[in-house]
Amino acid sequence: MGTSFFAHETAIIDQDCTIGQGTKIWHFSHIMSGCTIGDQCSIGQNVVISPEVRIGNRVKIQNNVSVYTGVICEDDVFLGPSAVFTNVTNPRSAVSRKDEYKPTFVKKGATIGANATIVCGIIIGKYAFVGAGAVVTKNIPDYALVVGNPARQTGWMSQFGHKLKFNPEGIAVCPESKEQYRLENGKVLKIGD
Repeated sequence: MGTSFFAHETAIIDQDCTIGQGTKIWHFSHIMSGCTIGDQCSIGQNVVISPEVRIGNRVKIQNNVSVYTGVICEDDVFLGPSAVFTNVTNPRSAVSRKDEYKPTFVKKGATIGANATIVCGIIIGKYAFVGAGAVVTKNIPDYALVVGNPARQTGWMSQFGHKLKFNPEGIAVCPESKEQYRLENGKVLKIGD
């Protein structure tokens, strides 16, 4: 473990972690053994990152988030305050299921809102947007906006986090970036990628 990152004096960092340059780990957070955290990440107060979790570059993890074994977050992911992941579908206190952990994959640029719960074994697509308090129980397509319990898709989002409005030809323009998107066969693609 190098020293090119910042960790508050109350943070606990176990052995065998890899933490990237410029990453900041704040008050009372616990980074458990075998974690990989990329460059320029922000790990908020009271965050738990369990063994073997992989976090990409420029990931922002807000206060009170629990990221359990089996979770992989690609670059530029945002995890809102008090979001939580699971890693077993049928937990019992008296039954050890550590050999039954199901992986959860959060793709590049996805946002998970405050107090959202992510049930294990799913894929959250790139630049998808999970609304605050949502309970995600199935895969989410790239650029999809989902809300509610259980989470249901209500629209599409741009890479800049704006709801997309498609014209009759299936084209939408992000109001901030002016990038164009195409909706075709139930999938959104950014034009030019």
